[in-house]
Amino acid sequence: MCWVNKFSDVPDCEKFFLDGQTPNLPGILDGGTVQNQNRYKPICQKYKTIYRFATLYDTTNRIPVFSAYNFTGPGCNRTSQTWMIEPQLENFNIKEMKTQQELKVLNNKTDIRVDHQAADADYSATISSMDLDRGHLFPCKATPDDDTVRSTFTLTNVVPQERGFNRGRWCKMEGRFRVALMNCKNNNNQIEAYVVTGAVPNDNNVILNNRVNIPDLMWTAFCCYNNKIKKWMAGAYWGENKKDNGKILNLETLGALEVKLKKSYNVDIKVFHDKCPRKVNVQQVEHVDEVEPGKKTEGSGEGSNKMERTSGELKECDDEDGCDCDCDEK
Repeated sequence: MCWVNKFSDVPDCEKFFLDGQTPNLPGILDGGTVQNQNRYKPICQKYKTIYRFATLYDTTNRIPVFSAYNFTGPGCNRTSQTWMIEPQLENFNIKEMKTQQELKVLNNKTDIRVDHQAADADYSATISSMDLDRGHLFPCKATPDDDTVRSTFTLTNVVPQERGFNRGRWCKMEGRFRVALMNCKNNNNQIEAYVVTGAVPNDNNVILNNRVNIPDLMWTAFCCYNNKIKKWMAGAYWGENKKDNGKILNLETLGALEVKLKKSYNVDIKVFHDKCPRKVNVQQVEHVDEVEPGKKTEGSGEGSNKMERTSGELKECDDEDGCDCDCDEK
């Protein structure tokens, strides 16, 4: 199945979490069990018969809470794609993601009603006028092959992301993030990292097309073993989903992210397994500092250092920058 009661119900889905342990978000996902099963749906994202990543989806806000994936090396380039949805959220007995047109063909050429998730029309109708992109949580350039690239183009893996933020600070961060993950090598000297990327919904009734919540905050975190220093390492980034202000997103500790998320959700949040260090700020593989969770290091968080500029504006994303913004369309 794609939509399951618990991620652990599907071994090939459980692998996207370190030692099978999912994030702990009391009131939403606690001990691996969804607390409000009418609202939150664990999705084992399946494409061409293979599970590609995992998503916890909020059917009320019609955005993902998070997507979790394994990073195993340099990503693939994006090709032109059509957006898909999760059929089982609409009680359609198809066990993997499909485009709405594909579902129409399978449904005797009749459009299916899309009530419990975002539909292509939600984004197509108003996204340009609101300066928004479809912002990937599992970015296409972090994928190991072309089919996994394609699988990231499901609307259960995206949120409405402010265009300047997506193509500026977040885009630059994703490029640096992938470079940092190249240091994640297991005892077989293979690149292997666990990544969770999430979005915190706004509670001010700011929505797209009167249906889709536009999140206030986006965050991402990784945990992996580094066989060079013989230690587990972890790190995190986050930023407000609003017009780009030129501030860079710097690497923070996992503990600092969990403190930040506690302020958003008003409960203690645990993103990764206990083996992932909360106080270690990994600037480089050879340089590891101990800091307290929530305490800013020099230049941490949304820093004041300006990004490179051309003619007074943020540079466009390009191949050299390694940006992922070309995955996210209007």
